[in-house]
Amino acid sequence: MSDSPFGRLITAMITPMKDDLDLDLDRIGDFADRLIRGGNDSLLVCGTTGESPTVFYPQKIEVIKAAVSAADGRVPVIANVGDNCTADTVEFAREVEKLGVDGLMCVVPYYNKPPQEGLYRHFRTIAESVDLPVILYNIPGRCVTNMTAETTLRLAHDVGNIVAVKEASGDMAQVEAICAGAPSGFWVYSGDDSATYDIMKRGGYGVISTIGNIAPDRMSRIVELCAAGEWERAKEENDALLPLMEGLFETTNPILVKEALKLSGYPVGGVRLPLVDATPEQSERLARLMREVGVL
Repeated sequence: MSDSPFGRLITAMITPMKDDLDLDLDRIGDFADRLIRGGNDSLLVCGTTGESPTVFYPQKIEVIKAAVSAADGRVPVIANVGDNCTADTVEFAREVEKLGVDGLMCVVPYYNKPPQEGLYRHFRTIAESVDLPVILYNIPGRCVTNMTAETTLRLAHDVGNIVAVKEASGDMAQVEAICAGAPSGFWVYSGDDSATYDIMKRGGYGVISTIGNIAPDRMSRIVELCAAGEWERAKEENDALLPLMEGLFETTNPILVKEALKLSGYPVGGVRLPLVDATPEQSERLARLMREVGVL
């Protein structure tokens, strides 16, 4: 397998907020730098973990600019531009392409439940409207619709700048089919930290991570051990971090990721409604987990 230009550990970066929940652009730049120094191969901005549903298009532009400036070419920056309207996504993708990002991510359209042919045409239309590499994002738990292996592979073979998929379907047979049928230059990333070991064992390349916001060094070690085929050591490292990988999703992401950063002494503000901040009980359980796995 050829090497992905985005590396194996891509963290879906949280979006720091001020006390009034306005964007904290200075903190965004500082946090991007922190993630790079922590061992991330690439950064993904304005994803679900970055509260993309409540950081609207003009603010996404500000976040992307701040991250690109902070990265300063040290690692690639990928911007999530996906939406459930193809025309809107094309327009926004073209605007974002001018900001100096290295790639784009597009999620399966949510709510309108397109059939597989609609998914194919949606992603092909977006990818053919830009020159940047595009990562597909399949997460039926949030989007309702599952993009099948057949549709993913059709896009991978037909559209030259569709280069990867973030797979969060939880269907390992589907993951295996994509890995087996993918052309050279197409990479499968786990969309769920806790599934990374299993996906890489089936031919996946790496992870687009949530826990990378908190423990990038630990997650990087797991994916590098997997890549080297050191499966026993990788499993030991994975099992040691797994309780926190799973615990961060006790409630809706990124509530507990932001709480974990606060507990670690790096506050990044709260979450915007309709999400709500962690309860005291959730925070206490999270702190206990962080101590158990050795990140607090």
